[in-house]
Amino acid sequence: MLKVLVVYYSRTGNTGEMSKYIKAGIENEGVEAAVKHVNEVDIDEFFDFQGIIVGSAVHYGTMASEIKQMFDNSAKLHGALVGKVGGAFSASINVGGGNETTIIDILRSMLIHGMIIQGMPGGDHYGPVSVGEPDERSIEQCKRYGTHIANLVKTVFANK
Repeated sequence: MLKVLVVYYSRTGNTGEMSKYIKAGIENEGVEAAVKHVNEVDIDEFFDFQGIIVGSAVHYGTMASEIKQMFDNSAKLHGALVGKVGGAFSASINVGGGNETTIIDILRSMLIHGMIIQGMPGGDHYGPVSVGEPDERSIEQCKRYGTHIANLVKTVFANK
């Protein structure tokens, strides 16, 4: 069974809430999904998943230190995640609060691992964002993103 791991860090609960909607989009496509707070993740678990999506609250225009620490710890896996599907999402307090820079920082870490990243031509291009609590727009973007990631995982791993 194909599986996607959704890892998040959330202080207020907004990023955690987004992860649930992303999971719903993944599972709608018949792909298994697990959601874990970053403090519950063992880096070696990354081997068990074909896709990894990481979400972070915005801290000073970038990912939270807990997410950064996870990526720092993932250096021991360098070269072992090549070809896995990656994605990112974020939540901030303000419009212009750093959502896109946070997502790009997460994606940059994934690209260094050799992961495959898919953008979205409509809506939130780099990954879903929320300003404050997820609203109807961001909830739809999360579900749609989960669908896109699940379909990419199915395409990439169809014959493996």
